[in-house]
Amino acid sequence: MIWLYYIALILLTFAGLALVTVTLPGLWIMTASAAIFALVSHGHRPGNKILLTLIILSAIGEILEFTAGGAAARRAGGGRNAAIGALIGGIVGGIVGSFLLPLILTIVGICIGSFVGAAGLELLGGGEPIHSLQVGWGAAKGRFVGVVLKLGVGIVMALLILVTAFP
Repeated sequence: MIWLYYIALILLTFAGLALVTVTLPGLWIMTASAAIFALVSHGHRPGNKILLTLIILSAIGEILEFTAGGAAARRAGGGRNAAIGALIGGIVGGIVGSFLLPLILTIVGICIGSFVGAAGLELLGGGEPIHSLQVGWGAAKGRFVGVVLKLGVGIVMALLILVTAFP
């Protein structure tokens, strides 16, 4: 029976990784799946230290993803409005891109949405057009880096889960 649970854990882990690429809480699904697997395996695998590590990694991954676009927009000289625009634009762009072509256009949509949101709100806030475009470009690059970093954290988590939970 443990093998059946392990196969379910593998499927949920890879589903969580797929959700990470569309900026959904895939890391938390991976962590919850590992915790449930620990319960059904009577706490033998993965252990409490691994589960705590997964919780910490999930939090780090989410923070990296959601702050990267706004932080990059601010580093490019944008204000608070640009950071907010990058966050909101990235979410909207990811949703729109997901409907057109999941995974590939989702990431492209996130970057375009972050660009448009940051540049647009920077411009509306009184910024110069060229400067607003630079802020938008910074936000797009930052958001892409945030998604890649979160995916990297997810890959580390997947390896950790699959190795420590192996029956």
